[in-house]
Amino acid sequence: MTLLRSARARLALSYALIVIVAGVILLALVWLFLLRYVPDDAIPMRSGFVPNRSDLGRAFWPRAAWAFAFLVAFGVIGGWFLAGRMLSPLQRITAATRATAAGSLSHRIRMTGRDDEFGELADAFDSMLARIESHVAEQRRFAANASHELRTPLSVMRSVLDVARDDPDADPRVALERLAATNDRAIAVAEALLALASAERGIDKREPIDLSLAAEAAAEELLPLAERNDVTLDLSGDRADVRGDPALLGQLATNLLHNAIVHNTAGGWARVATSSTHGEVTLVVENTGEVLDDATVSTLAEPFQRGSERTRRDDHSGTGLGLAIARAIVDGHDGTLTLRARTAGGMRVEVRLPAADQRPTSAPEDQRGGRW
Repeated sequence: MTLLRSARARLALSYALIVIVAGVILLALVWLFLLRYVPDDAIPMRSGFVPNRSDLGRAFWPRAAWAFAFLVAFGVIGGWFLAGRMLSPLQRITAATRATAAGSLSHRIRMTGRDDEFGELADAFDSMLARIESHVAEQRRFAANASHELRTPLSVMRSVLDVARDDPDADPRVALERLAATNDRAIAVAEALLALASAERGIDKREPIDLSLAAEAAAEELLPLAERNDVTLDLSGDRADVRGDPALLGQLATNLLHNAIVHNTAGGWARVATSSTHGEVTLVVENTGEVLDDATVSTLAEPFQRGSERTRRDDHSGTGLGLAIARAIVDGHDGTLTLRARTAGGMRVEVRLPAADQRPTSAPEDQRGGRW
């Protein structure tokens, strides 16, 4: 019963059935168009023997039965062989699936020489495994980094408490201030992790939003931080209409500008510009700072990655998740985020998003700009 339930057995029986039906049709045609026109009575002839319908039937039907039996056997055996050849790629795909289920994400089918549906299925399966393996590796790395980032403030708080307990002359106010700062740091990391998870879940709602207004709001919000870090903000650009989540796009502008401020040098500047051309909206955030190499810049959008040479050591140095959150937001809005190191120092971040239906950008009221 198990054998008959297999796809190979069903295909073999299907092929055999086709051969049997074809044989039956052929014999029926012989009867309809040949034998029935032969009289069943004796056929008078001057000399020799002429067989009638009964004679032909006695000579034909036994041999036809043997031929029919041969067709049945040939159909079953040939169908079994052909079904095995056709289904052989499924065995490799099944083996790969079982290896994956056992935890081996590095296994690949790598089927060559088949330009058919099975080849396309194998290629699609390999691509899916590659993406899953990359995603799992990224999640494991992210979990390890997150654990480290969250463990650090907890360790600091434990050390502060141990010192306060062992030193009776210690000023409790100093300990409380350090505990408060460390706790704020832990809260910031946790909130950033939640924001990253929210951005990676996808966009639930899409509303019309002017990205230049989001950039302007981010500049106004971060102006006190820029003044404390002696960084000049420069905002310019045209109206840039997109469709997306207003909260996430606002966070995108805030994260990029915050990154440009805290990873800067005293007396430096951070510029924000928006534009809209050919159905595409561009947001550019550029800043001065330490000279970066391309290898460092290529990793900055990964979670908890920081350029150590450009990090300002203060309470606003960030959690290492700002650019990772920005990339997740951009990906969720079907856009691209590009990081480039500036030759003179600092970095240039360019975000490209699909533009929404927008009004002409030449109107004076659509111009955005300012310097703080």
